[in-house]
Amino acid sequence: MQPADLDLLADGVVLADGDGIVTVLNAVAASWLGADPGAAVGLPLEEVLALQDHDGRDWCSYNLPYDGLPTRSAVPEQPWLLPDGTEVLVVARIHRPALDRPVAGVAVSLRSGRGRARLDRERSDLVATVAHELRSPLTGVKGFVHALLNRWDKLNDEQKKLMLMTVSADSDRLGRLIAELLDVARLDTGRLQLYPRPSDPAALTRRVVESVGVSTSRPIELAAADDLPRIVVDPDKYTQVVTNLVENAVRHGEGTVRVTLDHEGDGIRLVVQDEGDGIAPELRRRVFTKFWRGGGSAGSGLGLYLVHGLVKAHGGTVTIDDAPEGGALVAVHLPEGSVELG
Repeated sequence: MQPADLDLLADGVVLADGDGIVTVLNAVAASWLGADPGAAVGLPLEEVLALQDHDGRDWCSYNLPYDGLPTRSAVPEQPWLLPDGTEVLVVARIHRPALDRPVAGVAVSLRSGRGRARLDRERSDLVATVAHELRSPLTGVKGFVHALLNRWDKLNDEQKKLMLMTVSADSDRLGRLIAELLDVARLDTGRLQLYPRPSDPAALTRRVVESVGVSTSRPIELAAADDLPRIVVDPDKYTQVVTNLVENAVRHGEGTVRVTLDHEGDGIRLVVQDEGDGIAPELRRRVFTKFWRGGGSAGSGLGLYLVHGLVKAHGGTVTIDDAPEGGALVAVHLPEGSVELG
């Protein structure tokens, strides 16, 4: 790559020789550092690389790229401040002809810190979401356990049973949230593990519909075609997909929630629809992103993100359309064959 080609890069690049003299400064680095590319070549690296940390230390005197152990070959990524106060992420490579020879050159790369700021915001959003979602069931568990401990002799069996059922439901909700968070982390890092085996989609879906139906007054109808093929899925992950879709329809929609299972090509088609306002076409791409909440309603904002990731991991697809009754229609196609683990 020629020095002029470095001006095409999105990152800033500063190259210095064995004497610590700048030999190349690309356009991005010159702009960020407030330097003239032509005048900067030939100046000492510490003079051109005008970076400071929050304590006022400069990059060169802090990292000493020309000193240290002969096995040292890099300076790890660190956040530094440009002259205008903007944060950049800086990493460097240290080149030696051999371990017993002095440093022959240093290559410094500067990258915008906006990506890191975005990740920090996402982490903050996740912490806030988790704290909010955990608080409600934990408050319920603590309140009912406190009442049982202090009023056990004054409560009849029906009251005790109702309180214990509520505690159990809140505990299940906590367990599902923790499972969602773990799966989100695994999806993001590519470490999701599936344990597929031939499964009956109608039986798994029916259990979800019955379970969710117990905790809501909204009618949920299930229609499953006859002679559906057994599909190779992780039954726990399949159950998680259906649960998220049905609970999402109950939470955000109106009227009857309809769940249908039918044949489609070499697999099955699962459809969950409601009678609410639906999802506008311009929003449908955002639905499967983290922390998306339709209409600012409650929930972790992770459900449909997980649905998309889990369905894709099974080699399937998920789409959103308008339901005939006017609400949202979410359709999942899952193949009958083996799972794509890549």
